[in-house]
This record gives sequence, structure tokens and C-alpha cells, in this order.
Amino acid sequence: MVGWRPIIACQGEPALAIAQGAGAVTMAEPKKPQAGSTDVTLAGSIELAAAAVPDVTVSTATMSTRRLRSEDYNDYSSTEATPDGSPPEAINSFASPSSYQRFGESNGTTWFQTLIHLVKGNIGTGLLGLPLAVKNAGIVLGPLSLLVMGIAAVHCMGILVKCAHHFCNKYQRPFVDYGDAVMYGLEATPSAWLRTHAIWGRYIVGFFLILTQLGFCCVYFVFLADNLKQVISAANGTTNDCHSNKTTVLTPTMDSRLFILSLLPFLVLLVYIQNLKFLSIFSMLANLAMLSSLLMINWYIITGIPDPSNLPLIAGWKTYPLFFGTAIFAFEGIGVVLPLENKMKNPRHFSVILYVGMAIVTFLYISLGTLGYLRFGASIQASITLNLPDCWLYQSVKLLYSFGIFFTYALQFYVPAEIIVPGAVSQVPERWALWVNLLLRTCLVCVTCLLAILIPRLDIVISLVGSVSSSALALIIPPLLEITTYYSEGIHPVTIAKDVLISVLGFAGFVVGTYESLWALATPPISNTTHALVQ
Repeated sequence: MVGWRPIIACQGEPALAIAQGAGAVTMAEPKKPQAGSTDVTLAGSIELAAAAVPDVTVSTATMSTRRLRSEDYNDYSSTEATPDGSPPEAINSFASPSSYQRFGESNGTTWFQTLIHLVKGNIGTGLLGLPLAVKNAGIVLGPLSLLVMGIAAVHCMGILVKCAHHFCNKYQRPFVDYGDAVMYGLEATPSAWLRTHAIWGRYIVGFFLILTQLGFCCVYFVFLADNLKQVISAANGTTNDCHSNKTTVLTPTMDSRLFILSLLPFLVLLVYIQNLKFLSIFSMLANLAMLSSLLMINWYIITGIPDPSNLPLIAGWKTYPLFFGTAIFAFEGIGVVLPLENKMKNPRHFSVILYVGMAIVTFLYISLGTLGYLRFGASIQASITLNLPDCWLYQSVKLLYSFGIFFTYALQFYVPAEIIVPGAVSQVPERWALWVNLLLRTCLVCVTCLLAILIPRLDIVISLVGSVSSSALALIIPPLLEITTYYSEGIHPVTIAKDVLISVLGFAGFVVGTYESLWALATPPISNTTHALVQ
């Protein structure tokens, strides 16, 4: 984890080269820091629409942190040469703290392209689980809590960017990553013990990054299994009529765990494809499929909302931690801001774009979560796709979204694979490198499959992943980073109180959300043998 890190460029060096028209993001091989050269990596899990922007295409429905092979792509990690072959002008002006200024790339993204990427990068499978999250909080408390969580999440994103720029200025570095920012923050504290163990800040970020991405992969296993099982179970009763009030009796099928296991060989073969340029074609199709599915889901919701007077305004306190886990799972997009800010033509405008983009994301979350709960009420399921009627139109919606999630798995898988695999491969003779590579990838997929089999309930696995890992990266670490960064230089007590409050609430959600998720996991779910077409 030391040699591969997510970064944010602070003076606009070409930290990632986006292949025009190829739909792939070029990443550099990790290097040891040297004078005149830098590591080039990408933070977090980024869900970007490959076809959303004509001149800057990114290869994912969900693009993860990854390092691509230098023989497949040009390596622009060195600060000595840009894609144009000339030295970046930013380096020449990087002389002193007083001369620090954030520069952009001449061929970088515009503000509108960055906004599109930011919105898409924060919208994923967690969106479909928000109606159930609102049910766990209440029709009034749920939307209000989503609003507060959205404000806190975007504030923490801003803190991370600010601290990264601070250390760029302080140490005269062209860019600083999330892990390095935490490490430098610990080095700046008055505590000798924390300064001595500052390197563990980088390790902790890397650990939670791996944990988060493997958790995403577990969610995808369960999501695919649940939707495929429902489509197959209702196949005999599926009609062309999407508005009838009859009830479809589901045909008994194999257990959802067997569906998860049946997906294993296909996903193993999928992750063997290590060239994202090849996967970019499927990623673009996946984006279009998911977008079409969301449009049809929203249309179905708004055309049949019943009287909501019987819905509770505030749910019981015992289910609220499940709301927290699901909501923070959806908002866990803090890694998106790092590469997007770096790639802008004019990164000085990024703060405005961040707030506007996250306002759009928060609005989408609140609207779908609230309207979805209003539409289906107490019968809302872990994914809103499972509540759609059993007609061919909406069965195709489930299959389309599942198609997108299938290829999203490979892109999310790059995060743990490209952190773990290279280090292990470097320890074996070259003739065994390929076999070790494939073996480790197979083992990692099997681990996510096993965890999904052990936790085959989509709502619980989403809440558990959100509570355990997403809360740490999105809510707990950034406020503490701000305190450690500025404490020795002087920080207002109100700021300290605010940061402590956010971290304490995040930690409370981490503990209580994890506990309630595990408790709910131990409680046998209530199974229904019928599925209503229209609620």
C-alpha cells in the first residue's frame, strides 16, 4: 500500500492522462519519489459516464482507483514532460509558499464536464437503496437526515482538498494524496507518539479504501443475485400489462446463495481482463443502460403515489442506524474530488463546482428516497428495482441495471487488485508472475463471493459496508485531519468543536450502525411467497 496511492495534484501536472475517444484513464506505474518526478494515481471509486462528455471519456459506470500498464498507455507521471512534450510551466513558478498558486491543464476538463463527472461519480447502487433508508428513519426524519448528511459529506470533501493544498504549499510538492495528507497531518501534531507513527495514517486510508471497494463488490454480487432471481421466479407470470392489480405467484427457484455462486465463474473471467481500454466499450453501454433504467424507475414512481397519511413521520430509533449505514454508503464519494479537481482547466473554480454538484446529488438522493418510500410504503424492498411490477417493460429495467452493475464490478475490483496484486507478483520469479496475478485475482473475487453468501441480504450488506468503511473515509477522518493539520499553526476553537462533533457523530454511526447491521443479520428475514404488481 505504500507504493500505490490516490493523489490530488496541486499545480495541475498531468496526474492522469485521459485517452481521447478511448474511454480509458491512463495511470502511471508507481515510482519512488524523486526530484523532478511524481507518483501518479487516482483516489477513490469514481462512477463516471463514459459517453457523457464528448472530448473527455472515462471508462466506467464506476471507475475505480487503478494503475494501468505503461505499455498500453503513455506515462506522463514525470513532471519533466507533459503530453505535449514540454515541461509544465507550473513547476517553474513553484518556488516558495508565497508564490503558491493552483494551476490547471491546458487540455483539462471544463467546469461543465467536471460537474457531470462529479454528479455521476456520486450516484451508484446506493441510490436504489435510499427508499428503504427513508423507511428506516421516517418520512420526515429521513429526508431531513439525508440533507444534513449531504451537507456534512460535502464539507468533509472540501476539508480534504483544503488540507491537501496546504501540504502542497508547506512541503513544496506538486500534489499530495489522501493517505499522504493524513500522514503529514499526524506529523504536524504536537504529540511525539503521533509524529513517530504518522506512517500509519497512510496505511489506515489504504486499508479502508480496500475494505470499501471489496464491500462494493459484495453488494454487486447480492444485487445481481436478487434481481436475477426475481426475474426468473416471475418469468411464467410476466405479461405486457404493467397496470393490472393482480398478484403474481412466484415460481420456486433455487436459493439466492446459489444464484450468487453461479455468478462467480463469470465475474472471475471478467476480472482477468486487465485492459480497461477493452472494457470501456462495455462501460459506455452499462452507463446508458443504467441511465435508461433510472428514468423508467422515476417515471413509474411519480405516476402512482398513494395517500401517504399512514406512513410514520419518525421511525423507531432501533432502525435509524440502518438508515445511517445505507445513506453514508450512497454518499461515499469523497475520493471523486481528488482526480477531478486535478484534471480541470481552471481548478480555482472547483469549490463552486463541488458545492453545486453535491447539491444536485443530494437533491436526487432525497427525491428518489422520499418518492420511492411514498410510492411503495411499508413494502419497499432493499433495492427499489425489486418493487417494480412483473411486466416485461420493468423486468427489462432490472436486467438493464444488472447489466451495468456486472461490468461495474470489474472496474471497482481494480482498487484492491492494483494495491494487493503488484506487491505479491514482485516477490515471485517472472515466469510465475502471470499465474500468481490470476490466482490472486481469483482469490479476491472468491472472497467477495463468500462474504456475499454469508450476508445474502442486500439491505444489510449495504448498511454494513456503509457503517464500517464508508463512514471512516467520508466523515471520521477528514475533520480529524483538519485539526491535526492546523492545530500547531492556530485553529479557532469553534472549528475544533465542529470537527470533533462531525467525527464523533460519524464514529457513533460507525459503532451503532455496525452493531445494528450485525443484529439484523442474525434476525431471520420475513419471506413473502407472493409479489404484488402494483402497490
